[in-house]
Amino acid sequence: MPRLKDFLELHFIIFLWGFTAILGKLISIPAVELVAIRTLITCAALALIIKFRGGLFRVGSLPFLQMLGVGFLIAAHWILFFASARVASISISLAGLATASLWTALLEPIFTKKKIKPHEILLAILIMIGLYVIFQFEFDHAVGIVMAVGSALMAAIFTIINSRLTKKYPAATITCYEMGGACLATVLFFPLYLAYFTSNSGLDFSLSTMDWVWLMILTLVCTVYAYTGGVRLMQRISAFAMNLTVNLEPVYGILLAWVIFGESEQMSMGFYYGALIILAAVFIYPILDSWYERRLKSKAPVPASEIIGKG
Repeated sequence: MPRLKDFLELHFIIFLWGFTAILGKLISIPAVELVAIRTLITCAALALIIKFRGGLFRVGSLPFLQMLGVGFLIAAHWILFFASARVASISISLAGLATASLWTALLEPIFTKKKIKPHEILLAILIMIGLYVIFQFEFDHAVGIVMAVGSALMAAIFTIINSRLTKKYPAATITCYEMGGACLATVLFFPLYLAYFTSNSGLDFSLSTMDWVWLMILTLVCTVYAYTGGVRLMQRISAFAMNLTVNLEPVYGILLAWVIFGESEQMSMGFYYGALIILAAVFIYPILDSWYERRLKSKAPVPASEIIGKG
């Protein structure tokens, strides 16, 4: 069962995730090169931490391949996410990411054979309505919105898979192998990227001094700590609750973007109406979920042993 401390840490981690879009915009190199460096440094840092702490490296061939596979999803998620922030805006990329809860509600029963909860579907639809409102007023950012929603789909899938892996393996081990998989996926994407997605003559890894500062914050604070902490919290918090709470990421990120970038991140009123609908779903979820669980318990059949005991 999750504790208050777990939820407080989760909100701090989500605040850091909200900061990643800003860091992605502050770092000057393109999104694909950024993901390659970010995942390489994160994987190396976690490998050192596991080695010096005497942690677990051996996980078996099948779990190893599963973690690498999740890494491929993470690479796609981050590339789409950072590209969305640059094609459209930080606010758009964060709002599109909020659809992760819709994808989770639809996909988690398929992956885990978990019974569908009606209120999860209703809240996921409410989030889609919020996104629709945003889309109506920000249609000129359609490409960025599609990228952000695609990023959310990737996030939902790897969160569901991770919620199962965390029951068997340490968070640091999972994250290390997943970051290695993400780095490998990005490197394998380079030829296609150079052929079809960039007009430059080659890859751009020209980092300035400030780029390195932002990159270290992104990798060590927002990835090594925040991502590993998020994976660890999945041991006690459900995948849907995780992804629904992550919908606060746009709120934290948009507020930070206002402070740092000012008017360039100012959106239409329709955007904020849509964001408020998404935020409402976040706060309604714990209330509805608690009510749903109490209702299930009240309808649960009385065990035969208790009936015999009373007789």
